[in-house]
Amino acid sequence: MKRLFPLFAALLALGPLAAQTPPTEGWTRRVHPIPEVTVYGRRPLKEIGVQQTRFDSVALKENIALSMADVLTFNSSIFVKSYGRATLSTVAFRGTSPSHTQVTWNGMRINNPMLGMTDFSMIPSYFIDDASLLHGTSSVNETGGGLGGAVKLATKPAAAEGFGLQYVQGIGSFRTFDEFLRLTYGNERWQLSTRFVCSASPNDYKYRNRDKKENIYDDDRNIIGSYHPTERNRSGSFKDLHLLQEAYYNTGRGDRFGVNAWYLRSNRELPMLTTDYASDLAFENRQREETLRSILMWDHLRSDWKLGASAGYIHTWTAYDYRRDVGNGTMASMTRSRSRINTFYGRLEGEYAPSRRWLLTASLSAHQHFVKSADKNIIAQNGDKAVVGYDKGRIELSGSLSAKWRPTDRFGASAVLRQELYGTSRTPLIPALFLDGVLSKRGNVVAKASVSRNFRFPTLNDLYFLPGGNPELRKERGYTYDAGISFATGKADRYRLSGSVTWFDSHVDDWIIWLPTTKGFFSPRNLKQVHAYGIEVQANLSAALARDWKIDLDGTWSWTPSINEGEPISSADRSVGKQLPYVPEHAATLSGRLAWRSWTLHYKWCCYGERFTMSSNDRTLTGRLPAYYMNNLSLEKSLSLRRVDLSVKGTVNNLFDEEYLSVLSRPMPGIHFEIFIGITPKWGKKR
Repeated sequence: MKRLFPLFAALLALGPLAAQTPPTEGWTRRVHPIPEVTVYGRRPLKEIGVQQTRFDSVALKENIALSMADVLTFNSSIFVKSYGRATLSTVAFRGTSPSHTQVTWNGMRINNPMLGMTDFSMIPSYFIDDASLLHGTSSVNETGGGLGGAVKLATKPAAAEGFGLQYVQGIGSFRTFDEFLRLTYGNERWQLSTRFVCSASPNDYKYRNRDKKENIYDDDRNIIGSYHPTERNRSGSFKDLHLLQEAYYNTGRGDRFGVNAWYLRSNRELPMLTTDYASDLAFENRQREETLRSILMWDHLRSDWKLGASAGYIHTWTAYDYRRDVGNGTMASMTRSRSRINTFYGRLEGEYAPSRRWLLTASLSAHQHFVKSADKNIIAQNGDKAVVGYDKGRIELSGSLSAKWRPTDRFGASAVLRQELYGTSRTPLIPALFLDGVLSKRGNVVAKASVSRNFRFPTLNDLYFLPGGNPELRKERGYTYDAGISFATGKADRYRLSGSVTWFDSHVDDWIIWLPTTKGFFSPRNLKQVHAYGIEVQANLSAALARDWKIDLDGTWSWTPSINEGEPISSADRSVGKQLPYVPEHAATLSGRLAWRSWTLHYKWCCYGERFTMSSNDRTLTGRLPAYYMNNLSLEKSLSLRRVDLSVKGTVNNLFDEEYLSVLSRPMPGIHFEIFIGITPKWGKKR
């Protein structure tokens, strides 16, 4: 039933379209001739051949409790790997790893230079005004290193007139509290905005622990049965605070300035595993983080050219503490890890359009990282503090040139050359070629194709982590090919139907993997050759069913084999020819939104296929995670009063109380609820 429910929902939503009756006489008086949508063959030069997924404001601002991990889970076909509610969440494109996904915020790369990945659970969707995915080859337009793809995040001016305020309060299951406040001020020159998000919860949800069994005994102490106990998520509390300050100034003469500063402070416990038998009072597993991301931007605009510059700074302090009871009621510190990251950023870019058929671009960006990481709890034999960590710096330069050409309205071509420098090592030239063409103006049927090579350098942990870092690692290198077709059709004020199908093929050599050594610790090596290929499908339908009734349906599906084609490490290695661990071969999403006047019903569904936890793909009890299907439902009512706009929203997450795991031994919550109340005063607005 859980699998068929999305199909039933889609059929019910499409039913009114297929079974429309002739309008009554009263209705026909309100009907006007509806013209067909005019399709123009000339599309933006910047998007020639680009495979891109954009997220609308409704998906980003659905409710304040959502992180970008939640948005990507239910609105894209990429895999979001979550360690549990309010814990590490990473994303991976097309069968690659999270470190192969580049993430930018207002053009500045925010991947952790130690780990190479980004925790999307730490990015509130309410802080993002523009988000898009660049699949595979298309990421070369933005940055290097995205062997799987890139995620672009950005903020925008609020377009406010005078003073504005919005406040939202959320109260939910597990004593969860979410608060959102935004203050804005704007005029024809200035746009100012302050956003505040705070989330806190003991996070002690119940779950059935299928990694444990409790026996049932009769009066003679004979085992007559067994069951899986119901437990609570232990030591999983969290408190996250985010503050975003924005200021934009438009001179009115072609110059625009912007300043963004984003501060986050997080204090999270790391939940105990489903295989832990000890009392949660005997352990403390805690992670804390403070991060400041700031950026200053300037754009100079003219009719046929543009010049832009930006400078930024990122400071991140993270702490991991692990303490346990040594047996006498005293908590002893086992691990006291501390790391500090300081990143300085600069970027110059320019665009020149000598004619409407050509667009030339150039960019140069620099990220200077200074990283200090150490475990301050390690004591050497002589009683001094042992050095377990590293203190390193690295400059990362990336430059690109591109030429985009559209000789006719039906055909376009784009070529990109990029080169990158990491420390004293540089990549060969990274070329990328993009083509697109209009196959039919009726229905706006467009074919796209692209090819590129790409490289990714080892992270600082890969190179210098003690113990285990490997300074001899080679950079990963790969080739990616894309080909696809898209269409968009509809009638104005009636319906719009669009979709795309994309085939991709990617080969990555010298894939870095951490393996155990004979010395008792793990160390990274260049071992795997990975072949990832597959199909991505997207579709969207927006329609006006009747007066005051509107519906939106969005769906995605991906098929992603990601196979290890490297040489066996040993005679016992059974990973060759097998799917990579934690890469689902199938993933799908469906989102439906039904609106009537001031009411909105929103249904979301996603599915991740079977995932293996071992490279050998053994189908043992712990060697695989079964497929799961997630359903969320929300209902919102908006009220427009004389002096204030109000909204009340109720959400049900995990609607059918699905028992599932995203990562082995990491418990996930069952059905849970949250209510949101929003208030937006109408200060200075005409009523």
